[in-house]
Amino acid sequence: MINSYASVGDAEVATAAAGAGADVVRALYGRRLTRVDKGGGDFATEADVEAEKTILGVLRAARPDDAVLGEEGGQQGAADGARQWLVDPLCGTLNYAVGTMLVAVNVALRGGAAAVADPFSGEVLFTDGEKAWVRHDGADAPLVPTSATRLVDVNLDPPFTSAPDFRAVDLLAQPTFVERFRPRVVSTTLALAWVAAGKRAAYVTDGGDLSGGVHFAAGIALCQAAGCVVTGIDGGPLGQAARGLVVAADDETHRLLMSMIRT
Repeated sequence: MINSYASVGDAEVATAAAGAGADVVRALYGRRLTRVDKGGGDFATEADVEAEKTILGVLRAARPDDAVLGEEGGQQGAADGARQWLVDPLCGTLNYAVGTMLVAVNVALRGGAAAVADPFSGEVLFTDGEKAWVRHDGADAPLVPTSATRLVDVNLDPPFTSAPDFRAVDLLAQPTFVERFRPRVVSTTLALAWVAAGKRAAYVTDGGDLSGGVHFAAGIALCQAAGCVVTGIDGGPLGQAARGLVVAADDETHRLLMSMIRT
């Protein structure tokens, strides 16, 4: 019952909302879905829209006074309110639309709890803002980052905000990178959650300040709570002056990547 979440903590609300959205995404997978053109080659599908409606239903039932910023529905409630939820109902829409099961459902309370659901593995990774766990088949386990896989996801999607000073594709061509790491490109912020879970050693993307947007807020919160090193591509803290993201499982991996990026 959605209403039962009115008396629980924000982490459970985020987990329930992301899980409910993931159920919609999974149920609609493989169908021929209507696309909504958003310009510049970007689009949403019926799954994006329906998943966001479902997520909003959970949030409204549990936290009716909170504001929400949704990828598809925009701002609802006061944008400068004390509590605002950030919702990306289907991150990886292009993957999803062509039948690739690499997508994420992101729900985050700005500055607090967050959850990232993988509709196809059944995992929901979540944080209360201090610690982070993964829930699968009703059981919770702490997230433990590790660089053991040596896999690094690099986002190659435009815009290339920091060019010519930094181009992600140049990083992949560096001999020092291929000696130490193996590149991956999944084109969804599910890769951020994978760093927190130890499935990836790191994640790198260009861009402006990504910490307050619906796409990245939940993944960043997870990684920070799990103990990952999270900075901009200049190695500095996130914030209005930051550019992009470098999220690493440990200090050594972060240090190596920063030396390559600066090169």
